[in-house]
Amino acid sequence: MSERESMEYDVVIVGGGPAGLAAAIKFKQLCQEKGQDYSVCVLEKGGEIGAHILSGAVMDPQALTELIPDWKEKGAPLGVEVTEDQFLFLNETGQKSTPKWALPPCFHNEGNYIVRLGYVTRWLGEQAEALGVDIFPGFAATELLYNEAGGIRGVATGDMGLDRDGNQTAHYQPGMELHAKYTLFAEGSRGQLGRQLIAKYKLDQGRDPQSYGIGIKEMWEIDPAKFKKGLVVHTAGWPLDSDTYGGSFLYHLEDNLVMVGMVVGLDYANPWLSPFEEFQRYKTHPSIRPYFENGKRIAYGARAITAGGLLSLPKLVFPGGALIGCEAGFLNASRIKGSHAAIKTGSLAAEAAFEALAAERSQDILSAYPIAFEQSWLYEELNKARNFKQWFKKGRLIATLMTGIEQLVFKGKMPWTIHRKKADHECLKPAAECAKIDYPKPDGKLTFDRLTSVFISNTNHEENEPVHLTLKDASVPVDTNLRVYAGPEQRYCPAGVYEFIKDDQNQDRLQINAQNCVHCKTCDIKDPTQNIVWVAPQGGEGPVYNGM
Repeated sequence: MSERESMEYDVVIVGGGPAGLAAAIKFKQLCQEKGQDYSVCVLEKGGEIGAHILSGAVMDPQALTELIPDWKEKGAPLGVEVTEDQFLFLNETGQKSTPKWALPPCFHNEGNYIVRLGYVTRWLGEQAEALGVDIFPGFAATELLYNEAGGIRGVATGDMGLDRDGNQTAHYQPGMELHAKYTLFAEGSRGQLGRQLIAKYKLDQGRDPQSYGIGIKEMWEIDPAKFKKGLVVHTAGWPLDSDTYGGSFLYHLEDNLVMVGMVVGLDYANPWLSPFEEFQRYKTHPSIRPYFENGKRIAYGARAITAGGLLSLPKLVFPGGALIGCEAGFLNASRIKGSHAAIKTGSLAAEAAFEALAAERSQDILSAYPIAFEQSWLYEELNKARNFKQWFKKGRLIATLMTGIEQLVFKGKMPWTIHRKKADHECLKPAAECAKIDYPKPDGKLTFDRLTSVFISNTNHEENEPVHLTLKDASVPVDTNLRVYAGPEQRYCPAGVYEFIKDDQNQDRLQINAQNCVHCKTCDIKDPTQNIVWVAPQGGEGPVYNGM
């Protein structure tokens, strides 16, 4: 085994999304202000900054303005201000529009921007590098490094150049160790290392179980006659049943580009449900279909989102490090926004790390970070929305009614708190107890299959490399998932990774097409036995989203 080399930094940041880059920028800004020369690096598993970024996205610029007040002058790609909000309740054949006066504040987007978050992230990377941040794209952090006291002393990147059986090839390179006085984790939703940290340090003790959704998104170029720059449309209702959390969006960007997507809560009960197929059906609704007739689909992607909110937020700090952004779960599900929270929490953690280093501390607990969060506008915002996702376990009607009451009547200062009791994977019912769902075949013009979709996500993995979708027990997929739940991984995966096939003895087996994986991590979350574990593949692989 080759010995790993190591590099020393004051701060190591795992993840080059909005949270990680904001932390790096803030840290270096403080260095300049205080005349210090602390070192910071960012590890990004995508082949380039922004490659793995996927979001709606309507962006609240508040946190960005705090971080970089002159972002407009510096050319930040926030060029499309929201001009109109629509919220529609859909049934199978029609719609009901919500009047503006009845829209809760969380659905108002005045002063917000429709963005391609991958482009915003790339721009943030440029700002970070200009300040002296070392950015290493194509290097996935896959291992936690501990000091003698059990605290975090850094991370190691994965070995590269291994074949499918884990043997070294001629291209083998051992991983690199990055040692730090503080390590900030910004891997996004359901991060590989974040999941381990939460378990090891029991960061979720006393919290509600975390809740997730899967967001599936396409970008279309549509008929100019149907395009309205700055229009934001959100919908609830059909095609999802009233007991399934979810909703859809249409964002009119610029140059006749429209971003369309659906979020489905991963606490759904029916194993026959397919979020991908529900999204395809959504586009056929009479109120939605006209936007895309004579249009062209040009991009596709999918990503899990951490949606449990304040009540599911784990402890943010542990010896030697902190969780920031969607790694912890700061998304405001009621506003359908998380990038502003990622930037804010990255900035707050950077301030705490800088103060600790200035006091000559190292690898202890950054207690100033959670204190600063609890005193911030972000905490106040998330506290107002703390019950949003929880109400949906009581059905869409009650959830809609109570969200309106909490936001419009109580102004977010309600005296009650609603708690969740089950994790998402525990909500799945046996297939025999649920109605089977028959989805229409795709037409190749408005609706599509998974493999066609994966192709335009620019996803790539070497075939002869270790499979990054691992099973704790190889017998579980057939013995439990297939027999009890009718193989739900075939349906909840939006990329055709999982399929049950017959072997030479006509016995069922699970085939994992890991080369299709778009890194959404839904399987890691929704697998009913928690038998599937997603780990990062060799650095740089996966989707290459062009400004999604």
